[in-house]
Amino acid sequence: MLEFPKKFWWGAATSGPQSEGRFDKKHANMFDYWYEIEPEVFYKQQGPDTASNFYNSYKKDIQLMKECGLNSVRTSIQWTRLIDDLETNTVNSEAVDFYNRVIDEFIAQGIEPIINLHHFDLPVELYHKYGGWESKHVVDLFVGFATQCFKHFGDRVKYWFTHNEPMVVVEGEYLYEFHYPKIVDGKKAVQVAYNLQLASSKAIEAFRTSGFKESQIGIILNLTPLYPATEESADLLASHQADLWINRFFMDASVKGQFPTELVAMLQKEDALWSYTDEELAIIAENTVDQLGINFYHPHRVERPEFSPNSLAVDFMPNKYWKDYEMPGRRMNVDKGWEIYPKALYDIAKDIQENYGNISWFVSENGMGVSNEERYLVDGRIEDDYRIQFISEHLYWLNQAIQEGANCHGYHLWTPIDCWSWMNAYRNRYGLISTNIHTQVKTIKKSGYWFKELSETGQLDFSLEE
Repeated sequence: MLEFPKKFWWGAATSGPQSEGRFDKKHANMFDYWYEIEPEVFYKQQGPDTASNFYNSYKKDIQLMKECGLNSVRTSIQWTRLIDDLETNTVNSEAVDFYNRVIDEFIAQGIEPIINLHHFDLPVELYHKYGGWESKHVVDLFVGFATQCFKHFGDRVKYWFTHNEPMVVVEGEYLYEFHYPKIVDGKKAVQVAYNLQLASSKAIEAFRTSGFKESQIGIILNLTPLYPATEESADLLASHQADLWINRFFMDASVKGQFPTELVAMLQKEDALWSYTDEELAIIAENTVDQLGINFYHPHRVERPEFSPNSLAVDFMPNKYWKDYEMPGRRMNVDKGWEIYPKALYDIAKDIQENYGNISWFVSENGMGVSNEERYLVDGRIEDDYRIQFISEHLYWLNQAIQEGANCHGYHLWTPIDCWSWMNAYRNRYGLISTNIHTQVKTIKKSGYWFKELSETGQLDFSLEE
């Protein structure tokens, strides 16, 4: 029997753009706009207009979350909903009322509201006008939005996070073309990454001057441990260089207040280092996080690049230093196309324990996306034993690390209720609660009832020998 700490966060995570729908929003975010101009790139042309209808059904939805035993839930406040004038950061009174009702309902149901500020919700107007996160003016506008959030909701929200997965913004929008505007520009990507970190640090600075002494603020990072294909020096070097960019960039800056020196040297050599000021670096150094949220889904395996990085006469791209490697015989979630490797969560925990001062953290996302879950519908309930197995294996390795001193205080599944998932829309389902997107009828899955027992007892009867 595995025992977890008392007051452990047993919860789940979603976001405003993926759950609320576009009802009553004054501004479009990047995905809203992308759907407007290219609906055909979204699965079955399903867009964000309705999502999971949380804007209208939040009371019933939160009640269902309570019935799944969730004692904490992370969601986000939409920049595009809260703010009326993006330049002056005036608030929309209806949006303030909505988020007040949501926060109050969570608290009334005994669920800790954990609020994230930026979950891929950049107002598209700021991209068209300034280049979005390429602009330091947009950084300051984000800080203004964050300040309004602290002002209106900080009396009840005790746990804040600045960004969710900032590296996905960098990779999707500026490197690998899986998010609008699908730019491929390594130098811009580097500047955007720096500006996102600067925005996080400046928002933390604003939070610290807001007077909420008992509250905490952090950042949500998606970590994908880098494993070399072999133990040969060239593969080890490739995994190390990939790790510097993919994982250490935001980890080091957010926790230690400085960027990895090896990465800085690499970017200087490539003539690709970000534009900065000494004042900005001081803000980053002085405004580190109180805690971390870590999203983990799959590992990342790499091998030496096909060609020497120094021989390529091309514009800078971070991934010229490594080549992705698909390990033969790996376990796969074939629906999503991701490798299943739960021990990586142990490796993440030990890395934080040994290299980041054992800072307080929690698993802010982990989950298994499965398509056509109707296959597993029995007497009106989805029998998702595969999800229970997936969670159990990850919790086994997380528990092992906790027993060895890792300072992890929670586990959040992605997601409480099946939600809209960017270009994939509703192709893969992740929730403890299913959504019929045509009727918006929501039903607790087998995993939801199982999770309730897990939350209530803090115990997991599981071993890898089973």
